Amino acid sequence: MSLETIQLESGPDPDASIIWLHGLGADGHDFEAIVPELDLEQRAIRFVFPNAPIRPVTINGGMEMRAWYDIDPRAPLAGAEDIRCSASLIADLVTQEVDRGIDSRRIVLAGFSQGGVIALHLGLRHRRPLAGIMALSTYLHDAEHIIDEITLDNAETPIFMAHGIGDPMIPIARAVASRDALQNLSYAVEWHEYPMGHAVCLDEIRDISRWLQRCLPK
Repeated sequence: MSLETIQLESGPDPDASIIWLHGLGADGHDFEAIVPELDLEQRAIRFVFPNAPIRPVTINGGMEMRAWYDIDPRAPLAGAEDIRCSASLIADLVTQEVDRGIDSRRIVLAGFSQGGVIALHLGLRHRRPLAGIMALSTYLHDAEHIIDEITLDNAETPIFMAHGIGDPMIPIARAVASRDALQNLSYAVEWHEYPMGHAVCLDEIRDISRWLQRCLPK
């Protein structure tokens, strides 16, 4: 299985890629409009926005929608196999970018909500060094056992985490616990919180831009 993607380039002959995953029920167009707002025109970057598979989602009454994994509120770890499968599909996109001539150290994994879960899952386990991992309004799945699976390849990869103080979907306490788990494993986490819900705000976009410019220098 391969994923459909929307691709944009901020300049000719890109030498870096950002693979950006949407949240539950959205699609690859969800963050397309954010590209010009990031003010990265002086860098030639390929943005890859994949569409998640369509699957029934338990928390939404079994309704079929684009989702990286199933969510069952009665069994928080029930989506583990879906997460692994989705991470494998995104790993294929990383390989595709490498095959197109992009050094893995110039590839950022980014994701919002469910997409952020996949970005963290893959980035911490990936066997190629990455430029960075961006985790927006999200959490670390099964943090208790992550030590058993992480690789050294991305032990020093910078991680950007951001969350809304009033997020009703993923309480900020869950994100803080994820941040603390990563920091306890000596990951370099840049943490931001904003007066917002389950969303992205202008101040956050500005912080993301500054972080990306550090991860992907000219």
